[in-house]
Amino acid sequence: MDFMSTRRGFAARLGSVLSAFGFAAVAGSNSGMAQSSEANAIRKLNGEGKPGGEKEVIMPVVIHNGLIYVSGQGAHDSRDKKEWTIESHTTMVMDKIKKMVEIGGGTMDTVLQTNVFLVNIDHWDAMTKVFATYFPHGGPTRTTVAVAALPGDSLVEINCIAAIAHK
Repeated sequence: MDFMSTRRGFAARLGSVLSAFGFAAVAGSNSGMAQSSEANAIRKLNGEGKPGGEKEVIMPVVIHNGLIYVSGQGAHDSRDKKEWTIESHTTMVMDKIKKMVEIGGGTMDTVLQTNVFLVNIDHWDAMTKVFATYFPHGGPTRTTVAVAALPGDSLVEINCIAAIAHK
């Protein structure tokens, strides 16, 4: 029993000492904590790169922990539907994705993952040909699914996650 009580006593004393050191380390690094919490802050930006308003339900760009989250971007084509092609819609969408990633501080080379939604799975090849032109150094991971419809009658919608580019 003496061994157990001695071990427990030692553990309690060691815990007190470590706790004191831990407290001192945290108390001494308050400025580091402020920088760290700022880096971990969540920034929500609108399509112009300005902080989003509290009445905006969907933010096109959210930045957190070194990552840029871009909400689904669709074509929302104002031309006559007879003029719509998957190539033109993919170009419109990818141009929007590029703009949103750049607003967040990334580049197309820092895009890590994309989700592609097509209203017609037969558009996969043509969409992929346009998509590939935006990633000349290799593309991100990607999931592509067919859906019944998309907002604004877009033929394609894409969202992504990118890393902030190191300067």
